[in-house]
Amino acid sequence: MNPQDLKSIVSSGLLSFPVTDFDAQGDFNPKGYAERLEWLAPYGASALFAAGGTGEYFSIAGAEYGQIIKTAVDTCRGKVPIIAGAGGPTRNAIAHAQEAERQGAHGVLLLPHYLTEAGQEGLIAHVEQVCKSVKFGVIVYNRNVCKLTPESLAILADRCPNLIGFKDGVGDIEAMMSIFLKMGDRFSYLGGLPTAEVYAAAYKALGTPVYSSAVFNFIPKTAMDFYNAVRTDDHATQHRLLKDFFMPYLDIRNKGQGYAVSIVKAGAQLAGHGAGPVRAPLTDLKPAELEQLDTLIKALGPQ
Repeated sequence: MNPQDLKSIVSSGLLSFPVTDFDAQGDFNPKGYAERLEWLAPYGASALFAAGGTGEYFSIAGAEYGQIIKTAVDTCRGKVPIIAGAGGPTRNAIAHAQEAERQGAHGVLLLPHYLTEAGQEGLIAHVEQVCKSVKFGVIVYNRNVCKLTPESLAILADRCPNLIGFKDGVGDIEAMMSIFLKMGDRFSYLGGLPTAEVYAAAYKALGTPVYSSAVFNFIPKTAMDFYNAVRTDDHATQHRLLKDFFMPYLDIRNKGQGYAVSIVKAGAQLAGHGAGPVRAPLTDLKPAELEQLDTLIKALGPQ
């Protein structure tokens, strides 16, 4: 798959980040992960992100990264494209991007570098080095310490033909509009705020109709229903699901730091597709919070 093919794929349809399966000892569980992907693949996501943010990329180390990507590619071959997460220090991001390419992934989502702030010149160098280390398509995740200006993106677009996507996790409407108006159709644009459904209609109005859904991990039918409601401007369905599920879901998610990932793993467990505990420094939901989430999920009906 060449970069332009990937751009076309991520320009329409729902995307999602499968959680990564760990066993009781906290080690990668390839069997459980393969079963998860086999369950999710038929629901209609246009691509799946392996070892992404919801997949706890930040806690993955050593050889298990390649094992996760290989398991995803092997399981989903011929069913749904796999985009791998890569990030952290520049050389680490390059090593993971190259490993993902070697394992047969279709592209990479470049997650923010680690901890330190950097100016635009440094961010440009970081993204450029990763892009030039691989041949497949790269999507940059605009979030946290990696916030690119329209001018920086224009420079990168000229230097890096395989930089095909811009995923926003900041939520600055003015900045997003400036980027879209400057770059036009040079990039595919993805909404990437946590629980992206809450922002989906607003982002569609900005020219960003595609987003990644974390709740697809445990309510895939509802996630697809909501995406189709956004796609067709079915405001009644959007408002019903926002009121009955997503806003109460946010109330639980906001009870703890790091719960944007923990609550997704909890949902998978309640849906009968448990992925094991989250890794430290994240913490799992408390029993009362788990009960509240279970009530919300059951009210949606069969998935």
